[in-house]
Amino acid sequence: MKNTNEEISIAVDIIKSAILQSQIKAVKAVNQEQLALYYGIGRYVSYNTRNKNWGKGVIDTISQQLKKELPGLRGFSAPSMRKMRTFYEEWKCLEVPVDKVPINQDDTNLFVGTNKLDNSFVPTNKLIQAEIKVSADFPITEFMSISFSHHYAIVSKVKDLEQRKFYIRFANESKVKVEDLEALIDDDLYSRRGSLPNNFTKTIPDKLQAFRAISMFKDEYLLDFINVEELFVRDKDQDERVVEQAIVHNVKNFIMTFGNDFTFVGNQYRLEKYGEIQFPDLLFFNRELKALVCVELKSGPFKTAYLGQLAGYLRILDDEVRKPDENPSIGILLCSNANSKFVEYVIQDYDKPMGVATYRTTMDMDDRLRKALPDIEQLKALLTKEKD
Repeated sequence: MKNTNEEISIAVDIIKSAILQSQIKAVKAVNQEQLALYYGIGRYVSYNTRNKNWGKGVIDTISQQLKKELPGLRGFSAPSMRKMRTFYEEWKCLEVPVDKVPINQDDTNLFVGTNKLDNSFVPTNKLIQAEIKVSADFPITEFMSISFSHHYAIVSKVKDLEQRKFYIRFANESKVKVEDLEALIDDDLYSRRGSLPNNFTKTIPDKLQAFRAISMFKDEYLLDFINVEELFVRDKDQDERVVEQAIVHNVKNFIMTFGNDFTFVGNQYRLEKYGEIQFPDLLFFNRELKALVCVELKSGPFKTAYLGQLAGYLRILDDEVRKPDENPSIGILLCSNANSKFVEYVIQDYDKPMGVATYRTTMDMDDRLRKALPDIEQLKALLTKEKD
């Protein structure tokens, strides 16, 4: 569709007017006003492009004209305006039309926003009046606090509403850079965050580091990926040293089970402070977290005293072993079973970053599932036969 210079000039005036109005308000609420402006422009661009009121190349022409009329203006290139359109279209599902008013090209009041940081965000637009209402669990405060670049990273990569809400909260709390947020979304942080009882967000000052730690560790580990033949030749009351030695002997498999970027430092690592000698079970270093990770093994159920023991190890590690450029050491307590709600409750009183995970084996599986698994000797026979 061919557009006249007069029509383009009107569109430029409408958007320019909205920008100038927004800049006046921006002194009081920079980010909120910017999001309101971008949402309104996105709505306006969406209406005219999706309904084919504008021909091909009009967005580019409008952008170029805006730069001429508002020297020094940034953020309103043609690609940016298309991102605003995406921002609007991805969130218009929250919009409840109040009074649909037909497009009036002579109306220069594009978008006057009033932002309520409770459970609603009400934009008033004389072009298309609408009210945005959100449910009580919608993170509207966080929504209005993160930048447009963060918003675009989320809406362009995440389609599920619950996941979007998670990443909005995460971006606001962690103050993560956009490129890091994109990488974490690509790495599926939402699914990887797990339910490990921990105190990481309370004890790790860098919120991004805290969330990375949360996503790094599982709440349960299947130790059958480690040599089952060696691990469980005795009854359930075997002491921690048997489990530890089995892990050490199969440390490569354990690291693969534990996660990426782990380097094994040692077992029964000798620590000394004021003449007292301590021996943590397993010590690793994680390259991504840039921190020592101390793993303490317990063959029985969780006990609160174990947290005090682990906190002591972490204190000595930080004082005597940790290097200046490394982050504070992290502790993981590995028990046979634990009440996660109780652990979450008591662990918050400790000032060292710790989490409590459990492990299970085929001995803990449902009988029907266990019987469905082939016997070790059968597997050996099959592998030998295949090799021959």
